[in-house]
Amino acid sequence: MAKIIDIADLDFAYGQRLVLKHINLAVEAGGTLGVIGPNGGGKSTLMKLLLGLLAPTRGSIDIAGLSPKQAVRRGDVIGYLPQNPQANPNFPLSVRQLVRLGLAGKTPMLAPYAKDDLAHVELLLKTIGIEELAEQPVGMLSGGQLQRVFIARALAARPRILILDEPTTGIDPSGQQMFLDFLRTLKEQLGLTVVLVSHDLRTVAEISDRIACLNVTLHYHDVPHSMPQELATQMFGCNLQAMGIEVAN
Repeated sequence: MAKIIDIADLDFAYGQRLVLKHINLAVEAGGTLGVIGPNGGGKSTLMKLLLGLLAPTRGSIDIAGLSPKQAVRRGDVIGYLPQNPQANPNFPLSVRQLVRLGLAGKTPMLAPYAKDDLAHVELLLKTIGIEELAEQPVGMLSGGQLQRVFIARALAARPRILILDEPTTGIDPSGQQMFLDFLRTLKEQLGLTVVLVSHDLRTVAEISDRIACLNVTLHYHDVPHSMPQELATQMFGCNLQAMGIEVAN
């Protein structure tokens, strides 16, 4: 499979403090990468670099042949789901209107939305299971419903990559499983590449083809079941088998 994200010799520093050091990481088109590591290990910084909110101190990031800023500006390369998405309960937007805002990046200013883009929004509402909520004010939605609406907004412009920031935070175990099943189905139906940033090793191991374990440097990048128990203990203080994560013999 071809690389859709290619990070090469990446360093990033806030002033004199080196946060990421010599990161080499590739994501294949159609794959799911789980980025995991301790607090302060650089996960959030890496996500901001992928979204073009920060620039590397050294090295490069290539996303579908573009720089992160170019990819975000295109509107149809990267979709992003922030952690704990919120909607102002007093803001007079319907679900359909909020999802259509995801088209803004690929639609010229003051130009009407293209008919095929509007048709895609309607398809997303149905695919994601929020069609019956289309005219509801977003301020009336539950947390789970709102999360689905923001996923639809992230996918409105038909991006090739979906980046999710701690998407299962605050969700109970049964809700987490439902979300993961939903994400798998959505990925297959839309042909997405997924990058999932999380502190939850169990969630990442269940959904990901590859895990990137990040703590300033990249300590591990491979399939979940080959992650060394020693590394899991060092980074997370956990036993992989006790968590139900299969490990290699």
